[in-house]
Amino acid sequence: MKTLVSNAAIATVSGPEYASGHVLIENDRIAVVGEGRYAGSDDIDEHVDASGCLVTPGLVNTHHHLYQWATRGMAADHTLFEWLVALYPVWGRLDAEITHAAGTAGMARLALTGCTTVADHHYVFPRDGGDQVEALVSARQRIGVRLHLVRGSMDRGESDGGLPLDNLVETTEDALLGTEAAIDRFHDPAPGAHLRIAAGPCSPFSVTERLMSGAAELARRKGVRLHTHLAETLDEEQQCLAEVGCTPAEYADKLGWLAGDVWLAHTVHLSADAIRRFGATGTGSAHCPTSNGRLGTGIAPVRDLLDAGAPVGLGVDGAASSESGGLGEELHQALLQARQRGGPKALTTREALWLGTMGGARCLGREADLGSLEVGKLADLAVWDLSGLNYAGITDPVAALVLGATPPLARLFVGGKAVVENGALREEDESVIARDLAGASARLRGDR
Repeated sequence: MKTLVSNAAIATVSGPEYASGHVLIENDRIAVVGEGRYAGSDDIDEHVDASGCLVTPGLVNTHHHLYQWATRGMAADHTLFEWLVALYPVWGRLDAEITHAAGTAGMARLALTGCTTVADHHYVFPRDGGDQVEALVSARQRIGVRLHLVRGSMDRGESDGGLPLDNLVETTEDALLGTEAAIDRFHDPAPGAHLRIAAGPCSPFSVTERLMSGAAELARRKGVRLHTHLAETLDEEQQCLAEVGCTPAEYADKLGWLAGDVWLAHTVHLSADAIRRFGATGTGSAHCPTSNGRLGTGIAPVRDLLDAGAPVGLGVDGAASSESGGLGEELHQALLQARQRGGPKALTTREALWLGTMGGARCLGREADLGSLEVGKLADLAVWDLSGLNYAGITDPVAALVLGATPPLARLFVGGKAVVENGALREEDESVIARDLAGASARLRGDR
């Protein structure tokens, strides 16, 4: 199968930009990227005339909680810890059907905003909640995006000084066994994989040191990556100092969690020494600007992390703290927050696009096959329609994408297959997804 996308502005991220160029997709890979008209043979199965469009790599979402799509809009004016305390009792009623509906809706929204790869951190396993992992895997199959599913865990409930309700936590042994089972059942290490598993204890304040260390040992034995929340709030830092006598970053370092096979969510409150350690060890950061703003946790030191050499990608975070749930708009929010923190030169429009593509691919260990438009890489690409009123007169298409409203998609390709076409999902009915989500959300909240 050969698909030619032509007459488009092209931002390869890794190399040159073309004011008018083409991309040839052959099966699931990029075969040609070039300027002007395609001069090859005529054996093209599909020709997409992308006049007025910008082609970029598909966006990579490095941090999410898809199940939270069923609890959007709750605890709207709370701090992070207050928000968690308010929502844990609701999440304790999750079952596989609700998680599937929420996961489908969340991935649909991500695809419609340019995302081709989703990292989802799922750490809520109610005792009567059914097969939570399978619920998300089957949701991925419906939408067609790539999924890096972080099998999360919590083993420190209220009775042990943690925030989660006791019925939401597992024993340390069950958490590690559940993680290993998910890896054995679903992880695909092959190049071009659509589904991978990572190990992800929830956060230092909801898990024991034994689980943090055990998860790291398990992940390295199985050859998968590690993920957790870290340094999101000052409350977390104060608790960590009180309990273990060091900052969250120092605690992570002590446990072997600053390393090239690790990416960490938020990393808002980092010292200069911690930033240097992130760079020296190649530890990734999933920057979630909208969620950080919604919960008032602070602005992550993205410029400093980039300058230190650390991989930095973008994350939507759970839709209960980032209700729009779209990844395209995080390009815009990342740029604004960086400049609010560091001035107008702190992040350029093209650096914002890099964060959402190659930066995310680096965090997930996928830079060899994702994140840029290069011959031989996977054909994951977004074709943004810039022909409308919102973009008229903006001569720089990358500036239009990053600074303007998130554009509609003429196409979104995942491995050469169109997942979105003309602003709509190719295989699923959005109205059905919305109806199922509304029903699941009402049941979770106890409305019916």
